[in-house]
Amino acid sequence: MQTNLADFIKDTPEGQEADAILRSCVHCGFCTATCPTYQVLGDELDGPRGRIYLIKQVLEGTEPTAKTQQHLDRCLTCRNCESTCPSGVQYGRLVDIGRAVVEKKVGRSAVDSLRRRVLHRGLLSKKAFAAALALGRAARPLLPASLKAKVQPLRAPGSWPAAQHARTMLLLDNCVQDAMAPSIDAAAARVLDRAGITLKRVAAGGCCGALSHHLNEHEAAVARVRANIDAWWPLVEAGAEAIVVTASGCSVMVKDYGHFMQHDAVYAEKAARIAAISKDVSEVIADAWVQLKPSLKPIRDALPAIAYHPPCTLQHGMKLRGGVEGILRDAGFTLKPVTDSHLCCGSAGTYSVLQPEISSELKRRKLANLANGKPAQIATANIGCMTHLQSGTELPVKHWIELIDERLAA
Repeated sequence: MQTNLADFIKDTPEGQEADAILRSCVHCGFCTATCPTYQVLGDELDGPRGRIYLIKQVLEGTEPTAKTQQHLDRCLTCRNCESTCPSGVQYGRLVDIGRAVVEKKVGRSAVDSLRRRVLHRGLLSKKAFAAALALGRAARPLLPASLKAKVQPLRAPGSWPAAQHARTMLLLDNCVQDAMAPSIDAAAARVLDRAGITLKRVAAGGCCGALSHHLNEHEAAVARVRANIDAWWPLVEAGAEAIVVTASGCSVMVKDYGHFMQHDAVYAEKAARIAAISKDVSEVIADAWVQLKPSLKPIRDALPAIAYHPPCTLQHGMKLRGGVEGILRDAGFTLKPVTDSHLCCGSAGTYSVLQPEISSELKRRKLANLANGKPAQIATANIGCMTHLQSGTELPVKHWIELIDERLAA
């Protein structure tokens, strides 16, 4: 694709990156066929190729409109298109650049700005979010069905291992998961404990920065990334092997810290190292599986069949495909086949709040495909997908690490 970027951006780092990405696109349209929003809406401008053209026009000087912004907002950033693209177009990075430019040029209505600000601050304040969730759970019997489905009962986390091992890894203590499903991190800690690894919480850490980043709150995202690096760095220097992340939506962000902070003179080198040692929990368990497998409980009765939903951030963002499924099968679970397993469930961070109609339709389609094999439960690898899917089904939806924890002997 030929480009002629406008003066306002062509000599900036963002402009140079966008130019290289745009030039790698060959207009083939393979991405459009696999785009969830195109499948729902049927509009070329609501698919990757159409959005690439819109971004190109804006970066070449065409003034964007609210309609331009709407088409970019409707993107899930699932990055399915990147898995499909034969030319390796880094669409996710391009759409981030395009959104940021359009945000500055178009702005938002007072109502939309307020909604995003409340969402941003509410989710980032762990105390406020936990208090609101606790109140919702207390009032759950009185809530309307649509809201009740979004407020799930608390699953007891169980004990956190007390043993201290020679091997230590650090846990990303993310913004909402600890309040919504503390059982996930506790299960990960117990599984790693059985592999001779201490999973250490870091009090000064917090949200990975993805929430701020995808809401175009760039400075807030940078502040979060710096805070996490500052919290982790002394422990990394002292010998911590890895940053372990149990939510794939956060994991893909931490793995991108090196790129995200590459122009920061103070943090670039540290960010690159943090990104290099960041691991999704599935990678850690895969490496330790030889040690863990002998501790599996004997199977006396058939285990409940599972339909597994691989989050987009895991299979498209990090390109980690098949690992979780292999572990679950090796642990004795039967995995039911799922049609269109590559497609997004519609959660996509704050997308389910900001684009509820499209999100709900994608959830409906995903749950129909997951239910086709008549599983007893659904497993996934991201808190957002987990809560989104659970709001639409009576089947239990769990993080896969919880299932492995249940299979291991105490």
